[in-house]
Amino acid sequence: MSFWDRIQPSRPPPAALQLEVGDQGRSLRLSWEDGVRTAVSALTLRQQCPCAACVDEWTHHRTLDAAAVPGDVALVEVRPAGNYALHLHFSDRHTTGIFNWKTLRDLSERFPLTSAPVPR
Repeated sequence: MSFWDRIQPSRPPPAALQLEVGDQGRSLRLSWEDGVRTAVSALTLRQQCPCAACVDEWTHHRTLDAAAVPGDVALVEVRPAGNYALHLHFSDRHTTGIFNWKTLRDLSERFPLTSAPVPR
């Protein structure tokens, strides 16, 4: 038996089955295929944007000054990016953020929206 016979493919992260943009674009609520429901603010998503304009591609250090993001930033468009991510457009005209399912799940669990309960 070779090494290649023993390796197993990694399990993909859960995907979101449903999403809702709420609070006039200030929140994103997600229902995941494993039954978990999460919510995250547009402000958190904008401040944590993983795109090359916000994170140095070589060092992976965040170049976006989170304090420079307007506190009232909102989501103005949410589109699927293939079957693996969401492409988010923000009210501050930032349009290059593509958030894969793993990133969205991580952000919504690390920075849960606490101003309103996640609907069940």
